[in-house]
Amino acid sequence: MAMLAQTADLNHSFARYDQPVAVNRVPEVTPSFWLIKLMAVTMGETAADYLAVNLGLGLTATSLLMTAILAGALFLQFGQKRYVPWSYWLAVVLISIVGTLVTDNLVDNFGVSLVTTTVFFTLALAATFATWWATERTLSIHEVFTTRREAFYWLAILFTFALGTAAGDLVAEQFGLGYLGTGILFGMVIASITAGYYFLRLDGILAFWIAYIFTRPLGASFGDLLSQPVEYGGLGLGTIVTSAIFLAVIVATVVWMSVGRAHDVKAR
Repeated sequence: MAMLAQTADLNHSFARYDQPVAVNRVPEVTPSFWLIKLMAVTMGETAADYLAVNLGLGLTATSLLMTAILAGALFLQFGQKRYVPWSYWLAVVLISIVGTLVTDNLVDNFGVSLVTTTVFFTLALAATFATWWATERTLSIHEVFTTRREAFYWLAILFTFALGTAAGDLVAEQFGLGYLGTGILFGMVIASITAGYYFLRLDGILAFWIAYIFTRPLGASFGDLLSQPVEYGGLGLGTIVTSAIFLAVIVATVVWMSVGRAHDVKAR
């Protein structure tokens, strides 16, 4: 009987090891994560302006084109079933552009006020989180193991970008703080969230999503500060130069992350 019990235990152990290990499909939150995310949202603002204005495509055509490209990028990302730096950050850059265009379309093409869009996307994001929690009982970014959780994750990110665009434009334009003042304001908000997480035991998931929302207007404000003409309160670098600078930083960071990840895999 004892031998049978031991055999059963061994079989159970082998069965456990034979089961596939759940792999998180999104990156861990590190300083490099926030660096590239900030670069991505900044480029999203300037690239959207370049495509819609400088190339003369207009908001509607640009939105349709970039939405189609984003759909293709997300198809690639969902097919990975794990975190792959290039496909993940490609999706982030594209969803940043599309999120900006969604808000710009509502405001410029349909005449929806920035106050209304800010409230609307706040409610849409809250509804996404509520549905995500009701379905999965977690909002953790450390446990995005399934396609359904990843779908909630990307939907939430889309709404954070749209909300961040609306909130940033509301503060910079209607409240009259300007690009630099808006950037400083949202930088202080993010700093306070960081302090709350490290010193006041603010919940990590809550801190992450709040910071994720506010990095969007932070990056957009500094993107506009660099790219917009001097007469409009910018430094006049233009959308091409500004987008190229941040794209170069993004590519360099993704390459560095990919090489480091490959080295870690070999080391195992």
